[in-house]
Amino acid sequence: MVHIFSPLSGRPKSVRTAVSTLTLAMTLALSGCASVPPPDGAMNQAQVQLQAARDADAADYAPVDLGFAQNKFQQAQNAMASRKYDDAATLADEARADAELARAKARLAAARAQIQSKTTANRQLREQIEQSLSDQQQQDQSQNAGLPAQQQTQDMPAPPSSSLTEPMPEGQGFQTLPQNPQPVPPVNRDDQGGHL
Repeated sequence: MVHIFSPLSGRPKSVRTAVSTLTLAMTLALSGCASVPPPDGAMNQAQVQLQAARDADAADYAPVDLGFAQNKFQQAQNAMASRKYDDAATLADEARADAELARAKARLAAARAQIQSKTTANRQLREQIEQSLSDQQQQDQSQNAGLPAQQQTQDMPAPPSSSLTEPMPEGQGFQTLPQNPQPVPPVNRDDQGGHL
């Protein structure tokens, strides 16, 4: 005699239904996890950020970070081809982050290069101005060297103290008003404010 063992055969019908429902739910849950949709949005964002990093000259200013981003994006594309969508989404996010970092570093390096260029140009201008001033001073000195002492351009010397104490002759200098001014005659006006 052959016995077939069925654990649910001796149980009440409600327990068998509950166990069957639970088994079906777990099967559906596991099959739902396996059907993750392709991460097209994450792949597109990663690709846009990679192009933005290239446009910001990341190949010149941040080649290591750009290389990381490109490698991760390539791995994400391979995962998409293998239908490993979870891995592809993770790799695409990493590629996007690396591309953003490369772009930021490239923009920073470009700004630093521009600042350095402006600083160098300013230093050259200062040197030219100083040289021009020095040349002008030498030219003025050489022009003054050939002139008599009275014709050399210099600051005006202060007058000797004896010339400050001498009184000024009458009729020169400031005009003074008499001590008793003469009265001004009154002006007659009519009611409209005009003259008579």
